[in-house]
Amino acid sequence: MQYIDPRIPKRIDRWKSPALGLEMPIVTYGYAGQPVLLFPTAAADFLENERFWLVKAVEPLIAAGRLRLFSIDSINRLAWMDRSLPVKESARRQGLYSRYVEDEVVPFIRHIVDDGNARALTTGASFGCFHAANSFFRRPDLFGGVIGMSGFYDLNRSYFKGYSDDNCYFNNPMWYVPNMEGGALDALRHHSRIVLVAGQGAYEAPDATRDFHNLLDAKGIGHTFDLWGHDVNHDWPWWRKMLPHYLERIGV
Repeated sequence: MQYIDPRIPKRIDRWKSPALGLEMPIVTYGYAGQPVLLFPTAAADFLENERFWLVKAVEPLIAAGRLRLFSIDSINRLAWMDRSLPVKESARRQGLYSRYVEDEVVPFIRHIVDDGNARALTTGASFGCFHAANSFFRRPDLFGGVIGMSGFYDLNRSYFKGYSDDNCYFNNPMWYVPNMEGGALDALRHHSRIVLVAGQGAYEAPDATRDFHNLLDAKGIGHTFDLWGHDVNHDWPWWRKMLPHYLERIGV
């Protein structure tokens, strides 16, 4: 089955990550335009968003040369979703994943788009939303914005079990964003495009999005905050509507 138009340029690269010690693949769609880094949901792989037609949903932007899309693996199955691991070890692995994104994926994207200063947008749904937000808010010097769909921004509620260390703190936006200042805060306030959106239907958690919206408001960080209707469930058909809508809205 073909999930995208075969005329859309698509390439798969992979390398053994120095940070993770794992072979990590990345798929690129398109030939020009705003770079966007897409994270998978839960424990899924780098092609999940293609298989579930999310790439197809933004295909017109890719074909028009307005969007160049990159998608990577998560390591959730080896970290937060492995309940046999101590929280300290899951947090350590999360820290390594953040290093992989910042030190390996960002330079790769900048090389592909031939712009050493490119700030890709990040996006994802559900657990992918968390990773997209964490990547962006940790390093707004590297990333230019985020479209967070149906996600959460606080690992403490479900994963920390009362534990805390630097890896927990610096990978939990609800903890570190309140204390951001200086150039990073200026970049968030004045040089970023931020969207937080969730539904209010089955398996959605709109309060998680609302809580982070309130935090950004308190920090003076401008953003779009939308809650879709009570018929909007935690599922792909809605994310396929959300992503192209907000890419258009923020001017991609």
